[in-house]
Amino acid sequence: MAFTLPDLPYAHDALAALGMSKETLEYHHDIHHKAYVDNGNKLIAGTEWENKSVEEIVVGTYDKSAVAQNGIFNNASQHWNHALFWEVMGPGQTAMPGALEKALTESFGSVDTFKEAFSAAGAGQFGSGWAWLVKDADGALKVTKTENGVNPLCFGQTALLGCDVWEHSYYIDFRNKRPAYLTNFLDKLVNWEAVAARL
Repeated sequence: MAFTLPDLPYAHDALAALGMSKETLEYHHDIHHKAYVDNGNKLIAGTEWENKSVEEIVVGTYDKSAVAQNGIFNNASQHWNHALFWEVMGPGQTAMPGALEKALTESFGSVDTFKEAFSAAGAGQFGSGWAWLVKDADGALKVTKTENGVNPLCFGQTALLGCDVWEHSYYIDFRNKRPAYLTNFLDKLVNWEAVAARL
């Protein structure tokens, strides 16, 4: 099915006081994400993937033996990644629901330890990619990182939280300080209720 650029669930300037400027969201959502949607639609037109869901396309076109993925995968996966990214952020500071706090504490020892692991994964991803909190097939929570547009769907995992560490996601607001961007993301931008809803 055709990809559609989702509207942001908040105004472009809604996160500015929390460290993600209107300019960043205008570039990131309106230009970068839109390009994945537009390019993806062109690439799947007339192919076996034209009437498949985004998830089916991501899983079906991922090549685990390749470092460089094909164009259909790259655009479909980045569309999926970004749709999740907008959903797990919000302008209202949300308290972490008890069930999520309990799950993180059981898996990592504490919420702070989880945040340290997540930040380290994002900061340690060489080049472009994503940091993730995932629920594995066995129900265990894990922190992972992926290169470029690869996401947890490729490994049969459920993505609970994803953070874009491509430079376009943080360079306007944080310049080259990716670790500061990650700390700000976890401390000020994440909508923990949205993350808990994905458990």
